[in-house]
Amino acid sequence: MTDAAHDLFASTGLDPDAARKITAEALGRADDGELFLEYRQSESLVFDNGRLKSASFDTTQGFGLRAVADELVGYAHSGEISEPALRRAADAVRSVGSGHAGTYAAAPSRTNARLYADVNPLGLPSFEDKVKLLADIDAYARGLDDRVRQVSVSLAAIWQVVEILRADGHRVRDVRPLVRFGISVVAGSGDRQESGSAGSGGREGFHRFVSLDAWQHEAGEALRQALVNLEAVPAPAGSFDVVLGPGWPGILLHEAIGHGLEGDFNRKKTSAFAGLLGQQVAAKGVTVVDDGTLSLRRGSLTVDDEGTPTSLTPLIEDGILTGYMQDRQNARLMGMAPTGNGRRQSFAHVPMPRMTNTYMRAGDHDPAEILASVKDGIYAVNFGGGQVDITSGKFVFECTEAYRIENGRIGRPVKGAMLIGNGPEALKRVRMVGNDLKLDPGVGTCGKAGQGVPVGVGQPTLRIDAVTIGGTEAA
Repeated sequence: MTDAAHDLFASTGLDPDAARKITAEALGRADDGELFLEYRQSESLVFDNGRLKSASFDTTQGFGLRAVADELVGYAHSGEISEPALRRAADAVRSVGSGHAGTYAAAPSRTNARLYADVNPLGLPSFEDKVKLLADIDAYARGLDDRVRQVSVSLAAIWQVVEILRADGHRVRDVRPLVRFGISVVAGSGDRQESGSAGSGGREGFHRFVSLDAWQHEAGEALRQALVNLEAVPAPAGSFDVVLGPGWPGILLHEAIGHGLEGDFNRKKTSAFAGLLGQQVAAKGVTVVDDGTLSLRRGSLTVDDEGTPTSLTPLIEDGILTGYMQDRQNARLMGMAPTGNGRRQSFAHVPMPRMTNTYMRAGDHDPAEILASVKDGIYAVNFGGGQVDITSGKFVFECTEAYRIENGRIGRPVKGAMLIGNGPEALKRVRMVGNDLKLDPGVGTCGKAGQGVPVGVGQPTLRIDAVTIGGTEAA
């Protein structure tokens, strides 16, 4: 990729001065807004059941023009980056400011941070080498155990260039790599089959994730989970003290609590946390942050999709609600500062407050001490899908790897365990926070209002008391 392709104005022939003038005219009566340009290359390969099942390569580009007037938003987008297309978009969004005498908001601050290298992950390894690698991984995983019945391996990469131009001439460019490796294994014994999966990724090239040691570790982990589930007994139903493992189980924190701390839900008072700033919303010792500044992490961004530098945003400190995640519009309407959480799926979508890397900070307890403290409970190590009601905070999550805790010791694996509860209430029932903070391996994608964006999660080992477990066997 040439340097010119990094500059979307140069590569498309759109004159930046003309674009700024058109943008300024369209946003003349608006409170805020911007021209967002995007160029994206993406590649995905899936090797399934011993053969290359699918391979896709896609290139897209386009722009979105947004005008914000008080609570109103006008948005127009096009896959054609040209002056005529931009003028048509300007005509469409200009009406939002009709009769409104807004004062155009000050531009975001600038940053010298570089959270990821300017590397295009679609170039190396070559397509042929990627296919051979997937075949090698498939063969290796099948040879690990004679109970392996099916293997699926995938590689995916995105190389995204964004340019953000404001009516005041403020211009920001960000070049964002993103890769993901995944493997799932189905193991069987007799008529019973169970699956396990593992993966990794981040904002860098493929090299670290497809080294021999790395992919063999992931293959072994996927098989381990499948074999654990093959031996699992039906999960009990009832109220149990639950120990959540470190890392990926932070997805429960993300879904059950994180969305409720996004600015738009709180401005509209549809979040269970609305109006509770400064109040105790969690047990003492619980500290939750959103941090978009972690180098190379999947959820990190040098600047968000409005051009605001990302930040480390304290949300809950020692149990006290201290902040929300904000984009520019909701921050202005709530009299707060934007936190760099304005995100969009693509040029065809409006930005909104979204999480980046959301995690609970470490506490003081040794994980072994936490497990030993539970007489009869559930140890939840991995999660699959779940549902959350933002307004009430109620959640239901499926455990994909869990164990019974008996007299402080990890017992037999259990299958079919569903964690049922209320996010704010669960926070108050946290009794012990481990000293083993771990972030997820870089595979998370968050959905909201029909948009998906890459995110990170994390937490230390946690003990939460009196959680309802939905299972298939009576306690």
